[in-house]
Amino acid sequence: MAGEIHDDAFGPELRSLKRNNQNLGERNKRLAELLKSSRDRLNDLYVKVEELGEPASTYGIYLAPAARDGEAEVHTSGRRMRLKVSPLVDPAALVPGTLVRLGEGTVVVEACGFTPTGQIATMVERIGDDRAVVADQQGAESLVMLAEPLLDTTRAGDTVLVNASAGYAFERIQKTEVNQLSLDEIPDVTYADIGGLSSQIETIQDSVELPFSHPELYTAYDLTPPKGLLLYGPPGCGKTLIAKAVANSLSQRIGDGGQAHFINVKGPELLNKFVGETERRIRLIFERARELAAGGNPVIVFFDEMESIFRTRGSGVSSDMETTVVPQLLTEIDGVEDIANVIVIGATNREELIDPAILRPGRLDIKIRVSRPNKEEAKDILARYITEAIPLAESRETLIDATVAAMFAPRPFVRLELVDGTAEVLHYSDFVSGAMIANVVDRAKKLAIKDHISGVSTAGVTADHLRQAVRDEQDESEDMPNTANPDEWARITGRHGRRVVAAEVIG
Repeated sequence: MAGEIHDDAFGPELRSLKRNNQNLGERNKRLAELLKSSRDRLNDLYVKVEELGEPASTYGIYLAPAARDGEAEVHTSGRRMRLKVSPLVDPAALVPGTLVRLGEGTVVVEACGFTPTGQIATMVERIGDDRAVVADQQGAESLVMLAEPLLDTTRAGDTVLVNASAGYAFERIQKTEVNQLSLDEIPDVTYADIGGLSSQIETIQDSVELPFSHPELYTAYDLTPPKGLLLYGPPGCGKTLIAKAVANSLSQRIGDGGQAHFINVKGPELLNKFVGETERRIRLIFERARELAAGGNPVIVFFDEMESIFRTRGSGVSSDMETTVVPQLLTEIDGVEDIANVIVIGATNREELIDPAILRPGRLDIKIRVSRPNKEEAKDILARYITEAIPLAESRETLIDATVAAMFAPRPFVRLELVDGTAEVLHYSDFVSGAMIANVVDRAKKLAIKDHISGVSTAGVTADHLRQAVRDEQDESEDMPNTANPDEWARITGRHGRRVVAAEVIG
């Protein structure tokens, strides 16, 4: 029909226009998204610029909520202040003792948890549920609040992290004062490692281990286990080894996942120049022992070189410190009567210096002398050190016999003049000890190594090496007492009797 327009006439153009329109729409959409992203980034920049213009934040220690809602007691800048709390801060995060950040206008704007740094102090005692007395390195005491993590985990003797100005303790440091003074671990020493002391070991097993292996028999016979024992004798003869082996043996006997505890007290570190500090440390050690024993497992409290701490009161040998330290130990030993699992073992080579009140029955009930080894006992000790695991040029028996023969060969060392005018000659064999035997074997091993390196011999340890080692050990007897105190010669050999008035070294 004339004048009529058909869509087909504009078909290609129309489709082209539609495509262009669609493309423009997509471009507009991307442009809008880009503009929105740019606007967001610009807003972020505005926020950061504004933050840069904010005043510096300060920090404080949250103490407690204030009487009015939205406020808190905070220790900051060395003083206690009542501050506003931002509504954006979670109230559950505000725990007494936590670190808080203060924003503009000194408003609490963030809870930052507990502070990781501060002063180190020792907890002296708990006061109520949430307070404690602590002492700094100089011994000055102060009363502090306990932060929430410490309420159920701390005890006297623990090392804690404190903020003295805020008056809060925040964290328990793992290394406690008791751990600094003692070793609370089971030694790996067994009776098989100890030679020449079979009779002493048997006595200890009968006295200490039987009550734990057969408690029903002790109950049936109404027999009370001993509270403690004293190992005494010349130095280097195995007293400390025996104490460690007892702890190990008890752990093996318990079984069923149980474990004995061995508290090896370091005597010199126990002493403290401040009045009352040594006594307090003794209390802490026994408090720790009672805690461990409460679980039903045996606890051994071992005092090595016991005479250095618990000397006879009024002897004038040391300061007046023993007049308070000894009674403290007596009190603690008497206090373990209700806990049969605590055993006190003391070791000394100067038993005459220990206060007699400690040694009476009911305290250190059992006294065992650890003497110097004879020839047979020396062979038993040598068998622990001369083994098939090391290179040997000759049989073990031959080497052991040669070593013992050299050790106990007559060789005068010192002449003693007694108070009655008689004289006695001591030989090097009178000073043989387990420690000396171990040192002799080590010397022989070194001589064998030198021969191996130089090409003299690669066969291993020989009898000549051991004989030379014995001679070298005897020649280096510089640790023996000097002649200024003659009685020391008789004491170190374990001899008791007439007084020595003079000594002459003749070796």
